[in-house]
Amino acid sequence: MPAKNMHEARIKRQLLLILLPSIVLLVAFVIYPAIYSIYLSFTNEALTGAGALRPRLVGFRNYTRLINDTKFWNSLLVTFLFVLGSAIIGQFILGLISAMALGRSIRFRKIFASIILLPNAAPEVVAGFMWISMLAGGDQATLSRIVAFFGIEPSDWLNTFPLAMIIVVNTWRGIATAMILLTAGLSTIPGEIYEAARMDGATPLQMFRRITLPLMMPTILLYMLISAVSTIAVFGLVYALTRGGPGGATELVSIYIYNQSFTAYQLGYGAAVAVVVLLISVAIGVGYVKAMRVEV
Repeated sequence: MPAKNMHEARIKRQLLLILLPSIVLLVAFVIYPAIYSIYLSFTNEALTGAGALRPRLVGFRNYTRLINDTKFWNSLLVTFLFVLGSAIIGQFILGLISAMALGRSIRFRKIFASIILLPNAAPEVVAGFMWISMLAGGDQATLSRIVAFFGIEPSDWLNTFPLAMIIVVNTWRGIATAMILLTAGLSTIPGEIYEAARMDGATPLQMFRRITLPLMMPTILLYMLISAVSTIAVFGLVYALTRGGPGGATELVSIYIYNQSFTAYQLGYGAAVAVVVLLISVAIGVGYVKAMRVEV
């Protein structure tokens, strides 16, 4: 074997050894659970009853039931509105504003950045219980006291506006991620382009529309992919706030899977719902690849 080929083979072996721990973790915690979930979705596996004692294959029965399950479709609609309101609109707009503000010479810049990053310091459940105290009913709740200052009647916010409240809370928690990604995208735009546009008489709005947005589009699409997929999987924060209630108004698909698997004890049906969510996430990823015009 020529010396060049031996060197290339050695480099490949070294790269494989470096990647081996990551591959093992990927197989153990991503690929195997996904394959096992697909298998479970074709069974009547349960935590109690006959399905627990003697699980068996039932074909597409779980998927047939899923298609006719109005609660499943309601959870998909709630999840869509939740992702649209908190990730696609709320986090993106506030994250972009924060990123552009940090790109300027503003006073207390470091303090401003720390405040934006602070929500990520608290675990999901801790943040959920903190917001429960703020949104609880009664005159002494934090939000009720704030709106009372403007002459607005206090309310039990989580019961009166449940979906809007969890969108607000998730937006608050995700601004930092959006800010970091979009700041990275803004930093790749050369300052000379803005200077040339300014000399040509372009207004700040024109520069934003004609320069910033087009040049940041790859970063924006990447953010949309990451935020959409991660928001679909949000569980602990919303479960701590509302448990999916009232009346299914905040029952995201992740909470629906949990309820079917561990409250109704129907692991097979819960796995079928999880497989559908996995396919939706894959479809979003494929859409991102097509939007970036990358051949796979």
